[in-house]
Amino acid sequence: MPIGGVKMDDALSIISDGLSAVTEGCKLPVRMKNTEDWPKAEVISIRQIKGVLQYYVHYVDYNKRLDEWVTEDRLDTRKIEPPTGKDNDKSHANTTTATTTGLNTPKNPPTTAASTNNKATPVSTSVAPPSSGVASRPPSPGLEESPIVTGTTVLQAALQKKTARKRKSQSSTETLVTDDSSSSLSTANNSLSASLTSANSSLSASLSGGLSDVTLNIDNKKEVEKTTAPRLTGSLAAPGTHDDAITRMKNVELIELGRHRIKPWYFAPYPVELVSLPCIYICEFCLKYVKSRVCLGRHLTKCNLKHPPGNEIYRKNSISFFEIDGRKNKMYAQNLCLLAKLFLDHKTLYYDTDPFLFYVMCETDNKGCHIVGYFSKEKESSEDYNVACILVMPPYQRKSYGKLLIEFSYELSKFEGKTGSPEKPLSDLGLLSYRSYWTYAILQVILQTKAKEEDEVPQITINDICEMTSIKKEDVISTLQSMNLINYYKGQYIICLQKDLLDKYQKEQSRRTLRIDSRCLHWTPKDWSKRSK
Repeated sequence: MPIGGVKMDDALSIISDGLSAVTEGCKLPVRMKNTEDWPKAEVISIRQIKGVLQYYVHYVDYNKRLDEWVTEDRLDTRKIEPPTGKDNDKSHANTTTATTTGLNTPKNPPTTAASTNNKATPVSTSVAPPSSGVASRPPSPGLEESPIVTGTTVLQAALQKKTARKRKSQSSTETLVTDDSSSSLSTANNSLSASLTSANSSLSASLSGGLSDVTLNIDNKKEVEKTTAPRLTGSLAAPGTHDDAITRMKNVELIELGRHRIKPWYFAPYPVELVSLPCIYICEFCLKYVKSRVCLGRHLTKCNLKHPPGNEIYRKNSISFFEIDGRKNKMYAQNLCLLAKLFLDHKTLYYDTDPFLFYVMCETDNKGCHIVGYFSKEKESSEDYNVACILVMPPYQRKSYGKLLIEFSYELSKFEGKTGSPEKPLSDLGLLSYRSYWTYAILQVILQTKAKEEDEVPQITINDICEMTSIKKEDVISTLQSMNLINYYKGQYIICLQKDLLDKYQKEQSRRTLRIDSRCLHWTPKDWSKRSK
């Protein structure tokens, strides 16, 4: 029966063709959960459960914690963008299976001239569609338009020229295109071009400033070593590799920590046998992870901790802070890093926790000290970082605990007698929290500044603000500029406080009930340069 002028078989065929074009790495509109929005999303992985295909997607320009598994009814297959990147180029060149439908995906490999447009473009999308029903035929050498040879095709053109000179019996046309930075060569030897194109997947050439800079990367071992080498960034795997696709996907469905069940945001390298379970159970005192509530109950009968291991250096009302040495309590520190990775995307997971100190904030009751959040810092920081990593657990967010952690880190810097700053770059939530705290602390100092005489205007310097708040100078200046407080007037910088900013400050002051009391902090800074870590 026709539906809207289209037969049912044809409609099903169109839908099937569209879904077959959905591959890992492609981008297409996807309907977000509980909304009618269709943002562009990248397909990270595909799986099949009970005969139903599911697609793990990352919404472009959205935070990774919104990534999710979706079914095919939430995909708009009419606007599929093929994968891009070097790794996808290789996969496209080495496979004969089409990744898209219609004329956009020719079955034959492209010619040399077609592959010169962009070396980062997939091979399958850079060739003009062939005429229907007629096999593609190479153009006549005399009528062929001379292409501009760049990138990986320079080697091919050079080899073609050399072969053409040897084969005097064959007629060929050579065109030389010269510009300021490169020389381009092309011939009409189609058989050699086809063989070189098929070999291009294992032989790559790079051009920089002319033909003399052509470099051959024949050794595949070097490429493997380059992609698997450890990186200095927060990701756990190199981009474009299979491991990178795994680390971009949430692998833990649920965790149970104390009286809270929490849905994780990001990937964390917990043991494989636990990741496949519907929930991971974690002891809220020692952070040991087990596979079931029965195992957790057995563990609690043996666990003698009711608070984090380490020294309690601060307590006021129900809020406590514990200082934990990453060398003395290595197992707890490693479990804490694993737990934090579930909610921090760019955290680099170090199993060597010796160079770090961990400050864990807890809510205390008659059952023990329950973890709320923590921050870590290096024992010795050459750049005066007072925070390496900071996290508030999701059940305690939006309760001013983040600013309390930040305030405590600067209180430690005041005891050390120096300014401090968090490690950069900050996450999206971290930047919001720090910018809010900096604004509040700087405004508090400015409003408390008094004039030396009645007729004078109150004066304060950037160094004074840094000394009173322990905030680093760069952070003070960036905060003042973001609030548009600094103005240049008559040869000097002046601070102008606007009414709406003051109203916001008064509202923030009335809302913040939790503050750090320096009188409750019992802590002495240590000189770690004289101590063995």
